[in-house]
Amino acid sequence: MLPSPPATAPVDERHYVPEPPPRQRKPLTQRGLATVLAGLSMLGPFCIDAYLPAFPAIQRSLGASAIEVQQTLTAYMLAFAVMVLWHGALSDAFGRRNVILAALVVFTVGTFGCASAHSVHYLWVFRIMQGISAGAGMVVGRAIIRDLYEGATAARLMSMVTMIFSIAPAIAPILGGWIVKLSDWRTIFLCLVGYTCVLGFVCWKHLPETLPPDKRQPFNPRFIAGAYKQVLRSPLFHMKSGIVALNFAGLFLFIAAAPEMLPSQLHLGPDQFGWLFIPTVSGIFTGALISNRLAGRMSQDHQIELGFAFLIGAAGINTLYHVFLPPALPWSVLPLFFYTLGMSIVAPVATLMALDLFPHIRGTVASCQSSVVTLLSALVAGVIAPALAESVLWLTIGQLLFTCGALALWLTSARYRRIISDSQRVA
Repeated sequence: MLPSPPATAPVDERHYVPEPPPRQRKPLTQRGLATVLAGLSMLGPFCIDAYLPAFPAIQRSLGASAIEVQQTLTAYMLAFAVMVLWHGALSDAFGRRNVILAALVVFTVGTFGCASAHSVHYLWVFRIMQGISAGAGMVVGRAIIRDLYEGATAARLMSMVTMIFSIAPAIAPILGGWIVKLSDWRTIFLCLVGYTCVLGFVCWKHLPETLPPDKRQPFNPRFIAGAYKQVLRSPLFHMKSGIVALNFAGLFLFIAAAPEMLPSQLHLGPDQFGWLFIPTVSGIFTGALISNRLAGRMSQDHQIELGFAFLIGAAGINTLYHVFLPPALPWSVLPLFFYTLGMSIVAPVATLMALDLFPHIRGTVASCQSSVVTLLSALVAGVIAPALAESVLWLTIGQLLFTCGALALWLTSARYRRIISDSQRVA
């Protein structure tokens, strides 16, 4: 990620004073800010991973077909992908804190609606409500980090958010499986309502506003269209965003296929989804920890190359295993630890590189980047994963192709940057 001037005046790296006086909201430490932003980012994994083990129960309860229940995930992902295009622009115009608080209200209503839905069609509607609001914390959180910090400090804080956030994908399917076994699938959504209410109270009391009014951009169609046009016309933006999106798609392929693949291929029950998610999330946590330690000590290019060594190695070995041997535990899921480890080393650097391309509209950039990731994930959930879920070998081949595509984008972006740099020197 190329460093850019800070969006605000320099701040102390341990504490900063938010816009309102301290007597109204206590200042947050870096660790406290990371915890709040990670808590906001967890809404997405809780929305997806926690209810995956409940698919058969939802199908029986609502009298729906398997594909109709699968489409509740697709509806959520598509709504998420469309709305994340707006979260950043709204936060650039109205402030980071206001957008997050409003989104939490909408998310709470949608989640309660999911718990009370009496048909799969109503469940689609309320899943869409969840989708349009769940991404605000993730998108705006990135902009908040970049508002306050730059360079290695921003990279370390981004990695710290990832480490805390990684708890969610690990515990969500396990909790969901237990809840379905002990209670009802609706209880999953009711627990999520409680979590959101607590999170909303914490944000209302402690989350600072990091974009003062004089730094905000006008919210009008012409300016917004110009900002999106500027971002979406940038080849480097598409390359940096594509790196993160394709690597994540390689992981999400297994997550979306889990309700079909784990019972049929690995013979696991709804309370045994931890076999997939524990190694996956352990890798995310470990990779984020390594990324946090490498920030400022290793060049960004070398850090990304290290991450791709793990990504390509893990996906390649997993494919070779399933060419010659049948699916089995733990060998079919163990490579996911190393895949997600590499993914977490690459993602913070590539994300900050994309944000720093347009420092004056970071919220809009974060929205566009999140939309790219989510649109590809929606395609994976709705089309690719169902097509490949019956064979672990095909899933591993799909994962290898996705991460090879990400590597190709990285190599192309590096060459493109060199060409631009050489032309600027000649000029």
